[in-house]
Amino acid sequence: MGDSLALLRLQVEWGADETIDLGPIDRLRPVEARPAPLPRPVPVMEPPRGTPGERALGLAGQAATLDELRAALAGFDGCALRDTATNLVFAEGDPASPTLIIGEPPGREEDRSGHVFAGPEGQLLDQMLASIRLSRTELMLTPLLPWRPPGGRPPSPGEIAICLPFLHRLVALLKPQRIVLFGGTAARAVLPQLQARRRGPRVWVEGNLPGLPAALPCLALPGLAEMLKNPPLRREAWAGLRLLRRAIDQNLNANVTPH
Repeated sequence: MGDSLALLRLQVEWGADETIDLGPIDRLRPVEARPAPLPRPVPVMEPPRGTPGERALGLAGQAATLDELRAALAGFDGCALRDTATNLVFAEGDPASPTLIIGEPPGREEDRSGHVFAGPEGQLLDQMLASIRLSRTELMLTPLLPWRPPGGRPPSPGEIAICLPFLHRLVALLKPQRIVLFGGTAARAVLPQLQARRRGPRVWVEGNLPGLPAALPCLALPGLAEMLKNPPLRREAWAGLRLLRRAIDQNLNANVTPH
């Protein structure tokens, strides 16, 4: 140990400042090129499978909350209406309300604002609700479709079929006690048994919607746009609204505990 330490001190005194290998190194020998490592393959995300209707059904079924359902709609590219609409029009109001109002597809004002029942139709709805001592803040409101058809044209059966799973999931999440439908398109989409019936007394009918354990009482009324063009239709709507007020009062009386 002492000799090794003495030799090390001697090398330092002679100016050694680095260690060398035991054998000579040929620094002029060409360096062998090593193959570059292959890049890792980038995982490819598989696109959703199935028809647009099947994809809509799958996305809607995965939504556990209203926020998730809205996000699913915003990301859904299976309906061409999304590409031509200005805004997504989603449900608004009180999610705890026992009454759900479903209107026709969004119009120009709804498309511009992104809010359901906007413009003159919304003003008429507010007046009608006020006549039975209700306001939209006490209810839940949604359009039949989340996007406006181009130019306000009627939606095609295919467009309705693609979007219906999202509406059905909305109803399943809200669990309302009753549904009020404004307009023939909304009524026939939710209640196919109505066929094309346009006249007759307004009555509650049973609606069997997917995702619900039992049928819901549903009330079909004339469309708001129709009532603006044809005021006599408001008489039919008034009769239906009185049925709605009566049903709400009956529920309120049933929940009152006598003292």
